[in-house]
Amino acid sequence: MDCAVRMDNRQPGEMRPVEITPDYLLTAEGSALIKVGHTQVLCAASVEDTVPPFLRNSGKGWITAEYSMLPRATSKRTPREVTKGRQSGRTHEIQRLIGRSMRSVLDMAALGERTVLIDCDVLQADGGTRTASITGAYVALRLALQKLQKHGAIKTMPLREPVAATSVGMVDGAPMLDLCYEEDSRADVDMNVVMTAGGKFVEVQATAEHIPFDDEQMARLIALAKTGIGRLIELQKKATQA
Repeated sequence: MDCAVRMDNRQPGEMRPVEITPDYLLTAEGSALIKVGHTQVLCAASVEDTVPPFLRNSGKGWITAEYSMLPRATSKRTPREVTKGRQSGRTHEIQRLIGRSMRSVLDMAALGERTVLIDCDVLQADGGTRTASITGAYVALRLALQKLQKHGAIKTMPLREPVAATSVGMVDGAPMLDLCYEEDSRADVDMNVVMTAGGKFVEVQATAEHIPFDDEQMARLIALAKTGIGRLIELQKKATQA
C-alpha cells in the first residue's frame, strides 16, 4: 500500500511544492507568504513596546498570534467571524497553537519587555493551513527580530532555533506526508506535528477519524513528519538567510 501514487501524483513521502516569499509586506516588521501546494498563508509580525499586565516590570517579552481565513479561501464562501460576533473554537485553537509554537523557541528575556503579534491570514485553503501558518510565522518572526537586532533594539537574537510543522496521516492504509484537503477529509488517521530544528517535539495532534492506529503506524507517521519538517526548516533558513 505504501507505494500507492496519490491523487496529485505524489509519492506517499513527498511534500507538495513549498515556496516561502520573505518580506512580502512593506508595512510589517517581518512578513512572509508561504505556499504549500494550493494552500497560501500570509504571515505578518508586528512589534509593540508593551507587554500583558502579568509581565510588566519582569524584563520579559511575549508573543501571541491571530489566525483567520478569507471568506473565499475555500470553495464555498465562509462568513467572516467578526459578523458572528465571536471566533470559532477552531480559530481559537489554531491561534493558540501558533503562539505556543513560537514561544517554545523564543528567549523571552532576550526579547525584552515588548510583544510580537503574529497575524496569519489564509488566502487559499487546501489542507494544512495551521501547519503552514506555523512554518510561515517563524519566518515572519525571525525577520522582525533581525530588524530589531540590526537597529540595536535588542542585543542578541532571542530565537534559539527554527520551528516548523507539517501534517501526516493514514490514507487508504498508507502513511502519507503533507495531506491536501481531499486526503485529509478521508484520512483514517490525521496528525499535525510541530518540531524544532533540534528534533524536539512542540506538539503532536493525532486523531483516529475512522480506524484506531497502533504503535508501528504512529512511529511511521512521526518519521515521515520529521523528514518533512527537516525540508521546511531548510526553506526557512534560506528565506531568512540564517
